[in-house]
Parts: sequence; C-alpha cells; structure tokens
Amino acid sequence: MNQEKINDLKKWMEIEQIDLTYISDPGHIAYFSGYHSDPHERVLALFISLNSGSFLFTPALEVEDAENSSWSEPVYGYLDSEDPWEKITQLIKKNGNPRKIATEKEALSVSRFERLNQAFPSSDFSISVTPVIEKLQLLKTPTEVNKLMEAGNWADVALEIGFKAIAEGAKEQEILAEIEYQLKRQGIRSMSFDTLVLTGKNAASPHGNPGNTAVAKQDLVLFDLGVVYNGYCSDVTRTVAYKEPTDFQKEIYSIVLEAQLKAMDAVKPGVTAGELDDVARGVISGYGYGEYFNHRLGHGIGTTVHEYPSLVTGNDLVIEEGMCFSIEPGIYIPGKVGVRIEDCLHVTKTGCEAFTKTTKELQIID
Repeated sequence: MNQEKINDLKKWMEIEQIDLTYISDPGHIAYFSGYHSDPHERVLALFISLNSGSFLFTPALEVEDAENSSWSEPVYGYLDSEDPWEKITQLIKKNGNPRKIATEKEALSVSRFERLNQAFPSSDFSISVTPVIEKLQLLKTPTEVNKLMEAGNWADVALEIGFKAIAEGAKEQEILAEIEYQLKRQGIRSMSFDTLVLTGKNAASPHGNPGNTAVAKQDLVLFDLGVVYNGYCSDVTRTVAYKEPTDFQKEIYSIVLEAQLKAMDAVKPGVTAGELDDVARGVISGYGYGEYFNHRLGHGIGTTVHEYPSLVTGNDLVIEEGMCFSIEPGIYIPGKVGVRIEDCLHVTKTGCEAFTKTTKELQIID
C-alpha cells in the first residue's frame, strides 16, 4: 500500500473538492494498493474516499489474496452470480452520495461508466484523475528505483537465455519458449508484455509476431522482452547476429547504436523529452534512414511497462531526477533488416543509469 501517494492523491481531491476517486486500471490499482491482479472481464476497482470509506473491490475468488497484500483498508468481493455494480453502489452509499467522483477517463469503459452514472445521477463526473496519477508516478522513489533495477537484472538473465538458444534452424517461438520456461523455473511469474523474438526480415516489423520462422546464417535476431519482479516491470531490446553479418547489417546496427548511446548521454535534468527524441532521430536522419525510425524514442516505466511520459519530438516536458523511461531508437527497412536497441533508465543528478547491463556492442553468435 503506497500510503504516501494516496495522501498526495487526497490532497489533490481536497483542492478539487472531490469526494470519491474511482481507479479502474489494474496497474494503477497495484500502484496505490499494492495488490496486483489481472481481473480479465471481471470488475476490479479501487475507491479512494477523501474522508472515510476507501475500499478495494475484487472478484470473490481474489478477496483472500487482496487481504494478504499490503492494502490495509477493507476488501469486498462479489460472486460471478452477483451484480458487482449493485454491491459497489451499496458500499459507496454507506457514506452518503458523493457530489464529485473522479474517474480514469482514459481507462474506464463506457459501459462501466454508465453503470456508475446511473447509480449516482446527481454526481459530477467531469474530472479525470489520470493526469494526476501520471504525475504521481513520474518521479520514482529510491525504493522504486531499486525494484526497477531488480527487474532489469532479470531482463539481462532472459537475454542470456535467449542468446544461448540461438542456433541454425531454431524457430522464433522455440527460442521464446525457452526464455520463458527457464525464467519460470527460476521463479519469475510473468513477463511485462508478450516476448518478441524476431529473426531476419521479420525484425523489420517493430512489433512483429514471433512464429515458425527459423534462424538462418547471417540473420539478425531481435529480442524485446521484460519481466515483472516485485510489482515493477523491465523492458529491454537487443539485436544480435547469427554468424558473420553483412556489411549492410553492420552499418545499420552501428547507426542505431550511435543514436542510442548519444540519446543516453544526453539524458540529464533540465533537457526536455522532445530534445532527447531529436538527438536520436537526428543521428538516424543524418545517415539517410530517418523514414525508417517510425516510432517515438521512449516511454515511462514502473508498475506498468508503458507509463507517462512519452519521449517524442515536440514534448516540452522537462526531465527531472527520479524519472524512469526507455531509450529505444530503431531502423526498420521492410524486407531487408530491422534493428532496435533499448534500455530503460533512471535519471540521476548529473545523467542517468540503465536498469539493464547487457552489452550493446554487436554480438555475433556462432
């Protein structure tokens, strides 16, 4: 339970005269409550009351786990045969009808908003809490940084497993399965996102789908992966070569590496998110491959793998000590080659430190 951040949220609620905040995003629920869950189609909700009556609402089968988490306020559950919104309405009305209810407009489905609105037709739902949560998550505490560092260490382990699994004829899905199998054996329960292992031309799709394509000589193999450890995520990308790469592959790799290293070197308090994107994009464009860098430079990371901020050209957000985000330039030439190099990092007083330590020099797997 993140009491410090809950207190910060309540200060904002007091200023805005909000009686109740409804948090619906599972990652944000975990951030405040300490309870991590993927409820699938069921309702998982956290209600923060300005004065009293805060509670965590879960499916009945999760109540015991939620009560054993760090959340210290009441936990209520519902059976699949029950209407969760009837129970939620009753629980809220114990403390009267809230005049203003803040919701996560960017995360709340229309159908669930309508149920809540029907239960409290006189309440004001005009304010979104999402920007406030993003700002609360923006600066990580030393404890959070340590957890992100631990998650990064496990991402390095995952890469090592993946590199060892590369062999001529090995399929993308087989390498992926080996990574996740070995991590499970070592106690990792879940990945931050669907692991990517893409070989040869498939790596030219930034978010491709691993399949039955087999590794062949002179393939570049792209790994994009992360684990969830102690509730915090990691995210790393490395591209390696199987057997000696071509001069063209080496050229593309060296450009991406230069862009990534220069962007990392530029990270320090006082620069803007947009300026960091410009650094990496400027390198790649300078070599004539700007059109093939078709995504932002990076994203925030924490209890979820994609958090605020977005490192993209034009974003004038000033970088501060304690921010955590990715630096991940890439070049993707359809039908030819794909290279991405990514580290997530935390901003220090004078620069930054990456959570992942796997070498970025082009590795050649024999």
